[in-house]
Amino acid sequence: MTHRFCLPWLFLAGALALAGCGGDKKDTYVDTPVETLYNNGMNSLAAGQWDRADKQFDEVDRQHPYSVWATKAQLMSAYALYQNDKYDESIVAADRFIQLHPGHRDVAYAYYLKALDYYVQIADVGRDQRTTELAMSALAEVVRRFPDSRYGRDARLKIDLARDHLAGKEMEIGRFYERQKSYLAAINRFRTVVDKFQTTTHVPEALERLTECYLALGLQDEAQKTAAVLGYNYPGSAWYGSAYALLTGRTTGTASPGWFGEVVNWIF
Repeated sequence: MTHRFCLPWLFLAGALALAGCGGDKKDTYVDTPVETLYNNGMNSLAAGQWDRADKQFDEVDRQHPYSVWATKAQLMSAYALYQNDKYDESIVAADRFIQLHPGHRDVAYAYYLKALDYYVQIADVGRDQRTTELAMSALAEVVRRFPDSRYGRDARLKIDLARDHLAGKEMEIGRFYERQKSYLAAINRFRTVVDKFQTTTHVPEALERLTECYLALGLQDEAQKTAAVLGYNYPGSAWYGSAYALLTGRTTGTASPGWFGEVVNWIF
């Protein structure tokens, strides 16, 4: 494993000049006051020098491991790694802070930062959604532990967005199965969206796609029930217009109130 610093071994007693990475000569080790080291790290953060800041905060922890500043530096190092797009390393650093300081006043931020590390890695719906699931789990942990904090409130919003992302993945797979005429497999995916992701933006389309699949299988009653649920919950949506047209051959502008009422009464 490559050492984070450019120094291949620890300094011996005395002032020894060591050859650094790439053969460049390095400055002699100097025992620096903890406040100076920490402020150097903060200055690097302010300048957007994330890699430099991470090293400087690590130096605080290395030179003054039992100081209050070392505890702060551990968390700031995790933040610098996050800003530097080194999310896996940031997660490790945040976990270390949580394990070492479970009662610290800033531990809520450590949990939140770890969740952000996962959240910002959420890929497009065409890729595996394991990271999305990890993000949701980490965000849920923030909400569970710190429900009334600002981190808990923001985590709730991000959970909704992550759920929408997972629903989008289910829709993509369902559309693929429907194009392949694998209607039962498509129905399973669209039902998952309707049943497990009811608050997401994908539900109207899922209901319309279910109507299509039921009709393709000759399940007229199931198609009518699904379209009625769609019309009851999303009466003005284009997806309901499409489902109604499939069932009646007419647009919603010429919809018969009797047909819709009968089906709704049948279901509800």
